[in-house]
Amino acid sequence: MSLIAKRLQTVKPSPTLAVAAKAKELAMQGINIISLAAGEPDFDTPDNIKLAAIEGIKNGLTKYTMVSGTPELRKAVCEKFKRENGLDYQTDEVIVSTGGKQVIYNLFMATLDEGDEVIIPAPYWVSYPDMVLLAGGTPIFVSSDMETGFKALTEDIEKAITKKSKWLILNSPSNPSGAAYTAHELEKIADLVRKYPHLHVMSDDIYEHITFDNFKFTTLATVAPDIKDRIFIVNGVSKAYSMTGWRIGYGAGNKTIIKAMDVIQSQSTSNPSSISQIAALEALSGPQGYIKTNTENFQKKRDLVLSLLNKINGLSCYKSEGAFYLFPKCSDLFGKQAPNGKQINSSSDLATYLLESANVAIVPGIAFGLEGYFRISYATSSELLTDACNRMAQAISQLK
Repeated sequence: MSLIAKRLQTVKPSPTLAVAAKAKELAMQGINIISLAAGEPDFDTPDNIKLAAIEGIKNGLTKYTMVSGTPELRKAVCEKFKRENGLDYQTDEVIVSTGGKQVIYNLFMATLDEGDEVIIPAPYWVSYPDMVLLAGGTPIFVSSDMETGFKALTEDIEKAITKKSKWLILNSPSNPSGAAYTAHELEKIADLVRKYPHLHVMSDDIYEHITFDNFKFTTLATVAPDIKDRIFIVNGVSKAYSMTGWRIGYGAGNKTIIKAMDVIQSQSTSNPSSISQIAALEALSGPQGYIKTNTENFQKKRDLVLSLLNKINGLSCYKSEGAFYLFPKCSDLFGKQAPNGKQINSSSDLATYLLESANVAIVPGIAFGLEGYFRISYATSSELLTDACNRMAQAISQLK
């Protein structure tokens, strides 16, 4: 009898975290590694948020809270949805968890039975399929590519719908591609969802505030209020407020689902950190001006890296609408040989080659369900980004 549960046989550790860990390990050995693997902003948590947390500690607000989050924070989440998205939620339709990842995990654990299907457009965030599998569900993939702007076509989504389909995942702007759905594209998806009353949509809006070139973010429930009860929104404070380590995410949807998620959370982690909740309350309720400033900074870095990558023979890169990632196409390099004699036949081969030969850490596209591409995060300094791209250009030029 195996000590380890069978369900873990189909689940793998996060590849993005694995690459980041490998880069840190090499850096600790004194190797000058530039890591473009981690998905977190490079600016610090704003001072007003940190000060609010410090005051909370001084005032002794360090006890357990309600499992699904403090009433104050859940009220602030409702106010955020009303203010920014024109959506009305009550506090019993909102849950706060230890990061957006836990929100998604709890959602799937609360709603998926063995064999239920979840439609996942690729490229996708690495954790979606594994969380579906852990919950007993079956991931069903719908592929896209640079030609479709890394957005799944509605006709391809419809082909994937069966009687077992329970959820469709939308992530806009997307990790890993930075692609974002327009309001018109979301309306077409809403029309599709209306045709299948058993299908629900999980809208992962974590990069909502990081969009470029005057792109207007829209969430599905805003364009389709008539099916709002079948839409579950996931969001959090990690990206827009640079609070990745604070671990606060939140979800909004049908109160029956929220209640079920609360039960799961009560028997796993219980409430999120009380101090992190105080910080998140200040993030959502306090000044918002720095978000625009930071997003403008990200856009400059996107433009810099996009220009440098598209100058490298063998790479071509889509101009993303948001987030802080680029997802260059690298399949034209497949079949080429490295100076050490090894052949580049996959995005994983290329990632290994660039780490060993250029000391640059990237994440292979296969980790996101789309071979022939790789992901880089440009959430670091312009100097390091320029250096990294120059290193990659030099290494790739040596492929024959």
